Amino acid sequence: MTDESKKDGAKSAGKSSRAAKCARKPAATTAKASTAAGEKTDAKPATTSESEVYQGAPQGQAEAPPQSQGRQEGQQQEGQQQEPVVYSASDGLAGFLAQRNLSFGFTSYQSGRLYLVGRNPNGGIMVNERMFRQAMGLHADRQRLYLATLFQIFRMENVLGPDQRVNNTFDACYVPRTIQVTGHLHSHDIGICSDGAIVFVNTKFSCLAMPSVSHSFRPVWKPPFISKLAPEDRCHLNGLAMEDGQPAYVTAISRSDTIDGWRDRRDKGGVLIDVRSNRILVDDLSMPHSPRVRNGKVWLLNSGKGELGFVDPAEETPKFHPVAFCPGFARGLSFFGDYAFVGLSKPRYKRFEGLELDQRLAEKDTDPWCGIQVI
Repeated sequence: MTDESKKDGAKSAGKSSRAAKCARKPAATTAKASTAAGEKTDAKPATTSESEVYQGAPQGQAEAPPQSQGRQEGQQQEGQQQEPVVYSASDGLAGFLAQRNLSFGFTSYQSGRLYLVGRNPNGGIMVNERMFRQAMGLHADRQRLYLATLFQIFRMENVLGPDQRVNNTFDACYVPRTIQVTGHLHSHDIGICSDGAIVFVNTKFSCLAMPSVSHSFRPVWKPPFISKLAPEDRCHLNGLAMEDGQPAYVTAISRSDTIDGWRDRRDKGGVLIDVRSNRILVDDLSMPHSPRVRNGKVWLLNSGKGELGFVDPAEETPKFHPVAFCPGFARGLSFFGDYAFVGLSKPRYKRFEGLELDQRLAEKDTDPWCGIQVI
């Protein structure tokens, strides 16, 4: 169980907090979490098949359907089985979701999963999962989900009508309807334009792109410091904020213009860029991710320092204003009302060692989380 009152950052934000955590036993899981909270209060738990329904988890606990322990293609050898995922949740999470008639989803890059989290009929937490290789960017609304994976972008539609239910319980059932084959582009955030077109962050080629009917992608924008499109992940472009149905802001780890150049600039030099003007608003961030426009400000995750905060583009000299500390490597951000859903993961492959986040976790005598924090 998690006691969110112990997290100083959440308390300093002046808002209540709930959390859900997941870990793989006996080995810890590193999750790339990209949250997608519903935008309307009529959002409810979703499932994709009758066999997924699991009703046994009481208040304060969360368990996956029995078949979630299956093998994923390309990640396990024949005859081997993935370790079961063990979940825990704050005591108040189920009530928090019930009061707001809310569910949420996120992805796990390392384990290759899409998670949908809601409430079961017994008043506890329901966790449904489906395997997608290298599940990354996620965009959601009431009717559909868009998901970027290893080399594809899925569009999944809710096939139920307003009065239909699965197992007399679930009022949404998301089924894959179209698949765009992009190739291995390290696709991150996904946005949907006002005309319904898909735009996504093509991290491998350091640009924003759209699917193409004849090629892997169609580039639509690149940072002003990138001299050419090349499959070299030069600046680790990763986050996309939409505004008025169009791409508005992006985040990148650095302004480097050489292959993998961003890896030497992880601790500082991260940028927030206005796509429409090519203006770099802030250039001293630490591994920034997941920009989102809200009430005229650009909220984002300053991941290398474990911070949720915002940038006000209207300021003469915009700067990052930290609001809350997040106890893990933060990637994935979505808002519902006055609450922020933040995806947290544990550092992997020593790639994040040396960041200020490590020092701040040590000062607070806490281990990094793998899960979702609600601030």
